[in-house]
Amino acid sequence: MTTAIPAPAPAVRRSPAPRLQLVGARPPAVPAGGTDGGRVGYLVFLPANVDPVALMQAHGIRPEIHPLGPGLPQAPGSAPAPQPDSGRLDDAIRVDRTRRLAEVDGSELDLTYLEFDLLAHLVAHPYTVHTRDALISGIWGYGHIGDGRTVDVHVARLRRKLGPAYRDRISTVRRVGYKYVPDQQ
Repeated sequence: MTTAIPAPAPAVRRSPAPRLQLVGARPPAVPAGGTDGGRVGYLVFLPANVDPVALMQAHGIRPEIHPLGPGLPQAPGSAPAPQPDSGRLDDAIRVDRTRRLAEVDGSELDLTYLEFDLLAHLVAHPYTVHTRDALISGIWGYGHIGDGRTVDVHVARLRRKLGPAYRDRISTVRRVGYKYVPDQQ
């Protein structure tokens, strides 16, 4: 009987200098100085202490820096974009998007992820009628498979959680969608 003894693995040597290596050439339709409408993107992993802009410029690559959109995580070291406090229009219902907190008369609501997004969207746009299709594409995303009944079910659950005193703040616009109506004082 023979026993195989594994050979020791060779040591992996790592270069102390960070490297950037592009795989493949530029597409023929894209000129070297820029793009003509088509975009080419690369995903590059770098150590935390490496400046990506300086590294790209050192390799002759012109970086294009685009700020992250609302709702996306902020880039490291950047200040969060100021967001208006959407709860200021209505003293009873307050929504804090930064902490993902919704309150009714100072009591925190226990909302699901989509219920919170739906309430935050409606409170941020008072008196605006939102169609069911617009809510599905804006809150659920384009990839969601569903119909207007999905929105109806979530609105019904949200109204139930708001309680009898505030459920009428989400008003139904028949055959169209919903709107948020703050308290008239």
